[in-house]
Amino acid sequence: MTEAGPLSTEQQEQLSDAKERARSFMGAARAATFNVWSIGIFAALTLLFGIFSLTGFLLGVGLAVVTWNEYRGRALLRSFDPAGLRLLGRNQLGLMVLIVLYALWSIYQARTHPDPGLTQMDQILGGDTSGLVASLTTIVYVGVIAITGIFQGMMARYYFKRIPMVEAYVRETPDWVLDLQRTADLS
Repeated sequence: MTEAGPLSTEQQEQLSDAKERARSFMGAARAATFNVWSIGIFAALTLLFGIFSLTGFLLGVGLAVVTWNEYRGRALLRSFDPAGLRLLGRNQLGLMVLIVLYALWSIYQARTHPDPGLTQMDQILGGDTSGLVASLTTIVYVGVIAITGIFQGMMARYYFKRIPMVEAYVRETPDWVLDLQRTADLS
């Protein structure tokens, strides 16, 4: 004679079905985990190396805020709260704005405040090194803006498109399964 487990066969099927359905949106939590670590590392490095630069400090603080929001959004999503995906989507848009502003500031700086060392090199070589550097800086940062717009825009869309999935999941999943997944982190 075999002993019955704590869950009936029907409950085991409900739990298995719920775990399978959650896969459609829990990849977003893994993406957020990656973002927490990668953006967090960039925030720390930016703050560390930009401590004597107002621009570097502000960029580092901005990245730290993005990291914190990514962490919070991930936690909400892992508890099956659609607000987590809304936060994650808006956070990607905020990161996009932060990077675009930094790129525009860098273009402005290169064009209006050339490096004094380049001015001296211009005098020695008789050329326009600072103009070349400003043009190259503009090209690089316009590329950064374009790539950021595409990538962060797609990430925001990825998060926003999963909101209805989480809402349906919460509606269709028995409360006891949701409680178990939230406490045992079985998602």
